[in-house]
Amino acid sequence: MTTTTIDKKFNEKTLFFTSLGCSKNLVDSQVMLGYLGLDGFKVVGTPEEAEAIIVNTCSFIEASKKESIDTILDLADFKDPEIGRCKALVVSGCMAQRYSAQLETELPEVDLIIGTGEYNKIAKLLRTFEEGALPQKSFVEIPKFIHTEYDPRLNTSPFYTAWLKISEGCNRNCTFCIIPTLRGRLRSRTVDSLVAEAKKLTETGVRELNLISQDLSDYGVDLDEKNNLFELLTGLETVEGVDWIRLFYFYPDELTDEVIEKMRSSEKICRYLDMPVQHFSDQVLKRMNRKITGEKIHERIRRLRSQIPEIVLRTSIIVGFPGETEEDFEQLLEGVKTARFNHLGIFRYSDEEGTPAFRLREKVPQEVIEERFDRLYEVQKEIARELNLRFKDQIIDVLVEGEHEETELLIEGRHFGQAPDIDGKVIINDLAGATVKIGDLIKVKITDVLDYDLVGEVVP
Repeated sequence: MTTTTIDKKFNEKTLFFTSLGCSKNLVDSQVMLGYLGLDGFKVVGTPEEAEAIIVNTCSFIEASKKESIDTILDLADFKDPEIGRCKALVVSGCMAQRYSAQLETELPEVDLIIGTGEYNKIAKLLRTFEEGALPQKSFVEIPKFIHTEYDPRLNTSPFYTAWLKISEGCNRNCTFCIIPTLRGRLRSRTVDSLVAEAKKLTETGVRELNLISQDLSDYGVDLDEKNNLFELLTGLETVEGVDWIRLFYFYPDELTDEVIEKMRSSEKICRYLDMPVQHFSDQVLKRMNRKITGEKIHERIRRLRSQIPEIVLRTSIIVGFPGETEEDFEQLLEGVKTARFNHLGIFRYSDEEGTPAFRLREKVPQEVIEERFDRLYEVQKEIARELNLRFKDQIIDVLVEGEHEETELLIEGRHFGQAPDIDGKVIINDLAGATVKIGDLIKVKITDVLDYDLVGEVVP
């Protein structure tokens, strides 16, 4: 009987990388790419060319788990020598952290499984795999790592923008959320570390910083008093080259007048806030283990709008949470109509094993969830269009992103109230003879309003 030895040697060290899920996961991917680049790996554009294929997965909700599995299975085909050259298929990220044992059993095509706290070891693990000396397939521990300015990072976003992850993990215990299990307890980076990374990013052309974490409002509670959000924003304002600083995932519970005033008075901090509220019904908020009431949320929004009238607000809502009655949903609808968010992400509730909500009774039927989703979507679409009308005939700063995806006769960009990837665009249809480059910050007069996008022309 003869045995076949599989060649694990990376001859050209070619790499294909897929990052799924949120912007926080994308930053992890960029750090992995940084370490792999230092180790000599070269990123290629197609999986057929790659000797190593990495899928940084998401498993936040059922749809993201399905996307992760489908992506892994599709890319596993390139281990077939007649199709590709893959010698190592690596799965990292949230799905790896959550389901490492199942992945080992059910997906034998996967060679290496790396958890959310081990991704900085990617190059070392691949070297050991190449030598045939890996003691195991899965490397998943309680997450404790968070990258700093000393870790290499390849910014794969457009050169003018970057996500700045200020902390990792979460100390909240919302009943619907698996994130604390997947990402661990809150771990904040210091102000000095974040300012240093911001300076490194601006040296490569970044002029827009988007601050992200699992919970921005808890930033620094695990550090000393000199490391808090106000001090961080003050430090980032001093970084030359930064034009826009945008805040994401700031819970309304912790919104202070000090931070509001910083946003109001700053020339660099965008008058934009991503503030997840999830619901307006007190009964549902209590079942979610949110430490706030619907009226308190409205009070925070009124305070924001009274001090910063032009602020753009984004939020996320969950429809169909267990026990959500028709009365609860009507309170949600009325809450959204009253709050008038510029941008609203709607999530259909899905049972996630390992969360307290999984065990809650009174599940809402899927057809009811879909019907409520549609009703909320229609209400929000009208609100977004009405709020966009305020920009009509105004001249605003727009960050140019390139040609419109449908025609080279138009270019598109974003204003301060439009975050990358998730909000609308500014479509520019009259260049007035101007020479406009990607990454430019230009003046645009808004001439028309669509449901989510604005249309304008360059001001000479």
